[in-house]
Amino acid sequence: MLEMLLYSIGIMYTPGPINLLGLNLGLNGKFKDSIGYFVGVGTAMVIFFLVFGYTGEQVIKKEYLIYISVIGSVYICYLAIKIMKSHVDIDGNKEVKLFSFKEGLLMQLMNPKGILATLPVATINFPANNINGIGILIASVLLATLAGFAPTSYSFIGQNFSNFIKQEKVLRIFNIIMGVMLLYVAFTIFYDHVYLVLRGISEY
Repeated sequence: MLEMLLYSIGIMYTPGPINLLGLNLGLNGKFKDSIGYFVGVGTAMVIFFLVFGYTGEQVIKKEYLIYISVIGSVYICYLAIKIMKSHVDIDGNKEVKLFSFKEGLLMQLMNPKGILATLPVATINFPANNINGIGILIASVLLATLAGFAPTSYSFIGQNFSNFIKQEKVLRIFNIIMGVMLLYVAFTIFYDHVYLVLRGISEY
């Protein structure tokens, strides 16, 4: 359960197109006008979690989880390294004016990061933590709410701490912290769902 939360926070709160747009809206004083945008992002994430969660429960067999875990661990490591090495330019989208529910929903539905963020959680962590049935709906809403707060928090910080957040060093440190968190998650997934299973210590 801990790795699921850490992974969700790590992937959802790192600088990406959705969060940087939220930051930009805050830097331009549009935090209150963009509430619909944040709700749209969260709604898109609910859709992803529900689709992958309920589909995974029927299609992904327990014996397949070890293979999914290997792929998921490798992907998360790749993501962590990419995040830690990335350079964030917060001044590149100053003319962005999208802040409605519709734009937030459509942008997140078409955002590959949204799909890749929910897929490992729904297909690996949900079954591994015995989250099924109505539990998938509850977990999906809670995690999607967490996702919706990501661009919200960026926008809030952008509006209230604009002078501080514009320092590239701050975002660089933030990326490194999130990257380390993701590496830890990748290790725990591989250890718990691959290494221990192969040794016969753990069973799905």
